[in-house]
Amino acid sequence: MLDIKFIRENPEIVKNAIRKKYIDFDLDAFLFLDEERKKLLQETEEARAKQNMLSDRVPRIADAAEKASAIEILKRLKERLSAYEDEFKVKDGEWQKQMFLIPNIPDPSVPEGISDGQNLEIRRWGAIRRFRFPIKDHISLMKDLNMVDLERGAKVSGFRGYFLKNDAVMITMALWKFVFNELMKKGFSSFIAPLMARQENFIGTGWLPQGEEEVYKTQDGLYLSGTAEVPMMGYHAGEILDEKELPKKYSAISWCLRREAGNYGKDTKGVFRIHEFIKIEQLILCKADHTESVYWHEELTKNSESIMQALNIPYRVVVNCGGDLGLGQVKKYDIEAWVPSEHRYRETHSASYFHDFQSRRLNIRYKDKEGKLRFVHSLNNTAVAIPRILIPLLENHQNEDGAILIPKVLQKFMEKKIIS
Repeated sequence: MLDIKFIRENPEIVKNAIRKKYIDFDLDAFLFLDEERKKLLQETEEARAKQNMLSDRVPRIADAAEKASAIEILKRLKERLSAYEDEFKVKDGEWQKQMFLIPNIPDPSVPEGISDGQNLEIRRWGAIRRFRFPIKDHISLMKDLNMVDLERGAKVSGFRGYFLKNDAVMITMALWKFVFNELMKKGFSSFIAPLMARQENFIGTGWLPQGEEEVYKTQDGLYLSGTAEVPMMGYHAGEILDEKELPKKYSAISWCLRREAGNYGKDTKGVFRIHEFIKIEQLILCKADHTESVYWHEELTKNSESIMQALNIPYRVVVNCGGDLGLGQVKKYDIEAWVPSEHRYRETHSASYFHDFQSRRLNIRYKDKEGKLRFVHSLNNTAVAIPRILIPLLENHQNEDGAILIPKVLQKFMEKKIIS
């Protein structure tokens, strides 16, 4: 969330963020509520101070009539204080709820736009292969090579269900090993993150309350994560770190579950948009400095680009427009891989930075050189998401006979060069 002092002092900046991100939020109404809450808090504290002062004084009053009068006044003060506290509890609850709905401020470099159709391309990599034979899409390739079973997947798991099989399993594990090795070389610690997390972790990362319809919930009140970002941000919740420990650089693998409630009818075939998948996420906690956040944002993006280049998958990088940013994101890049069967680029990675939007909610701080407590800045980016990455990987490396040439960086982990 944003600092309330910043909101009070910069309402026009916040209003512009609301406009640019196409968020439905009435800031003027919130600021009116904020003033009411402040006034009520002041009245409550004044009533409590008078009550405390009179409570201390009453036992020392010798005159019976004066003491009885003071007790009556004290009784009325207690009643007034109780009424103030009840009213403040209601106002504060609504205030807290509204605070979680105020968006972060997008960077000035974020383009205007309402949806991903207005995202701006900033660079491309890789030559798009010209096939001299009729190409197959990933569904045909994987079915012909006995790598997927969508029909039985739907039978077992329902809509968007799937089974990965045989060489799809082997190439998946090869991707995990390759990606973790690459990130370890760059100083990332490796994690297997839990799938289930408490509600406060979803609120802290900004997934809730806005994304309620996208998140699965258990009968025990736990939620199922759609990304390792959620448990990994919760990893340091409530902690005070030392500045010397920063940046914290984590790579975490987890199962991910998303309801895809807003995407019915989209990408219903194959394994592009599914309810459950496996993802290795990059996450960084750094000092509270915009320049440093920008630096690590670019580095995280480079990490993912180097993975795509090693896999020899053509891609482009786009900067997301305001309407395609999440509530807490300051700026986001998407990496989109070339999918030959669709003759277009499709999103495979997203790299975002948040400043202290998440850490303020989760109370993750560090002590700087002067001993001052500050909220860390947080960033995250996809390293690899499976099975989505299999779509461009298999399609771009297919041969005329339907076999798949395995990228060299994965061959040592699979002990074979071709899937046939």
